[in-house]
Amino acid sequence: MSSKNHKVRVGISIGDFNGIGPEIIMKCLKDKTITDFFTPVIFGSGKLFTYQKNIFKLNLNFNYITEASQAQNGKLNMVNLTKENVNVELGTPTEESTKMAIDSLEAATEALIKGEIDVLVTAPINKDEMVKMGFKHAGHTGYFEEKFNKKGLMFLVTEDLKVAVSTHHIPISKVAENISKEKIKKQIKILNQSLIEDFSVPRPKIAVLGLNPHSGDGGVIGNEEIEIISPAIKELSDHGILTFGPFPADSFFQPEKYRNYDAVLAMYHDQGLAPFKTLAYEEGVNYTAGLPFIRTSPDHGTAYDIAGKNIADEQSFMEAIFTAIKIFNNRNDYHDLMNNRLQPRRMPSDNGVDEDLPVETEM
Repeated sequence: MSSKNHKVRVGISIGDFNGIGPEIIMKCLKDKTITDFFTPVIFGSGKLFTYQKNIFKLNLNFNYITEASQAQNGKLNMVNLTKENVNVELGTPTEESTKMAIDSLEAATEALIKGEIDVLVTAPINKDEMVKMGFKHAGHTGYFEEKFNKKGLMFLVTEDLKVAVSTHHIPISKVAENISKEKIKKQIKILNQSLIEDFSVPRPKIAVLGLNPHSGDGGVIGNEEIEIISPAIKELSDHGILTFGPFPADSFFQPEKYRNYDAVLAMYHDQGLAPFKTLAYEEGVNYTAGLPFIRTSPDHGTAYDIAGKNIADEQSFMEAIFTAIKIFNNRNDYHDLMNNRLQPRRMPSDNGVDEDLPVETEM
């Protein structure tokens, strides 16, 4: 689908409604001109959002629909998942809020697969409560990997800083056993392709962090850099992917260092996310790279401690929306370019030997 003259349909799952999800969603949509830029499709509850918009004194009018294919441009569309009353206990996760988080995510994902929405932006969930209710994954990434039958990569992005993590939500004691040369190579390939296709970086430069303090200090503090990470970097570099490192993580995130690279692969969750969230406060976006569909989210959680106080900042969620739209347009432009690139044509030479000459395919 060409991105030209297409108003992107942005699906939104509401997360745990006793957190700040509905608040930041509605704050992002409060400007009357917002539908000039995209078509919102929220998967939630009309009664829930009516109740919460009154709490936050927001003047919003929703177009209630039964499925995403009915969404209309110029309106705030709400796929009404239930007509029943909803019990709201702001600041406290409940069985009801957890169930709706799951229902919203599943309905939005199905709409994404069917092509009824173009991208999906997910509000924060409570992973622990969802797992207790039978949700099989410790976060969105694993869920989407199973649904789309493809490995994804947790990728935190801003305009100037992009950080992926090799291992996601696992105990720190299990990080070392969950990295391997082949896994790192696959992840860097995903990262490289995402930078080219989704972020329009023609020749990405990727930095890789070491696992151990001081990147192992030549084997004194660990051998993973020598046995796993460095060989992966060398093999990829030998095949033309610009990969550098491993760099000691404690000194890498200085502007004069990280800005020399288009993205960073950290070995574990906090190694990458702690500096990212410090540097990209309220601007960061979580993007799942490597999947056939586009999904983003804000880089914060449910924030139960401020739920209902009307002080939640919607900036990261707004960034997530417009990052998803930008990736959608970049990806379509990339595919248009690849489909219309010059193709070789066999032409006879003066010596009678056929030669390949480039010709432009039909537009």
